[in-house]
Amino acid sequence: MASFRLILVWSLSICFCLCPHTTSAQLRQNYYANVCPNVESIVRNAVRQKFQQTFVTVPGTLRLFFHDCFVQGCDASVIVASTANNKAEKDHPDNLSLAGDGFDTVIKAKAAVDAFPSCRNKVSCADILTMATRDVVALSGGPSYAVELGRLDGLSSTAASVNGRLPHPTDNLNQLNALFAANGLTQADMIALSAAHTVGFSHCDKFSSRIYNFSRGNTVDPTLNRNYATQLQGMCPRNVDPRIAINMDPNTPRTFDNMYYKNLQNGRGLFTSDQVLFTDPRSKPTVNAWASNSPAFQRAFVSAMTKLGRVGVKTGRNGNIRRDCGAFN
Repeated sequence: MASFRLILVWSLSICFCLCPHTTSAQLRQNYYANVCPNVESIVRNAVRQKFQQTFVTVPGTLRLFFHDCFVQGCDASVIVASTANNKAEKDHPDNLSLAGDGFDTVIKAKAAVDAFPSCRNKVSCADILTMATRDVVALSGGPSYAVELGRLDGLSSTAASVNGRLPHPTDNLNQLNALFAANGLTQADMIALSAAHTVGFSHCDKFSSRIYNFSRGNTVDPTLNRNYATQLQGMCPRNVDPRIAINMDPNTPRTFDNMYYKNLQNGRGLFTSDQVLFTDPRSKPTVNAWASNSPAFQRAFVSAMTKLGRVGVKTGRNGNIRRDCGAFN
């Protein structure tokens, strides 16, 4: 019996070491109540100021959170700058399109928190990014929700660690499901989180193949709404400046809502990885359900964001609280 218990404990410890989506008991609401009780309002005010300067704050911060959590967990490692001796996550090709306003939002919120002596160097950049993400969703019309806090900042950030961890615009449902499952997220979570594209933007080169050279038999992707394809060709002519970006939601690009799913029903998903959620019969019922039921979508989104925020949390000696979000202590 004793040996059985030993094997059980050993097995569990191995799981906790290897499973990237294991949740730490450290995460909880009001984690900073004793050291920085006003941290959420401090961050919210800083994010609001940044939001008033530019709407890009919203998609920039949301995408930053997602790209951070999917690579080595939610540990703010994506914010770390490269050095002469280390090419960091943010300089991997998959992260080069991350908006500078997302990084700036976290840096300004960190400065606002550290301006309070009792809070200085007590709140992790990972938690600030988590709070800021919740705040940009609410500021753009989406749901507000309680966030779990208590993450430490990661001690490593390498471009190599990004390889194969992030979804691509051409991914099919199997590829998307596999990436999300690797982080403990379900297909429903994936479909809910994909709706962040309702406030996103994209550079033309990310989808140009869908409107100019889709296949030998079809110049334009047949799953793309014809009128929408013509609009996209007008906004993204051949050989367009690669810095040109367009809204991913052609209808309500500055409102966090369930229009994303209605667009998919009408063939207006910008990426193949968006439109496949409607064309694949396994995910189509969920798209239809949330297109017609905004409260159900919002509940699913909050649930998925909470689960995403638990991915790869660093605790103890596996992390620390960075004095500068862009550099290791």
